[in-house]
This record gives sequence, structure tokens and C-alpha cells, in this order.
Amino acid sequence: MTVPHQRKTFYCPSAGAFTLVELLVVIAIIGF
Repeated sequence: MTVPHQRKTFYCPSAGAFTLVELLVVIAIIGF
């Protein structure tokens, strides 16, 4: 498990759960 690979997974639409987490993080950043 590599860090750069995880980053790609976050942006990959294949992972639904990861996409939800990424969206939440983006919303949190925008909120702050």
C-alpha cells in the first residue's frame, strides 16, 4: 500500500466509499 496509490484511489470514481469521503473533505475545506 503506497501513499501515491491511495491518492489516485481517492480521485478514482471506481471507489464509491472513497468518493464520498473525498466529497466530505472538500466540503469541509470549503466550509472552513
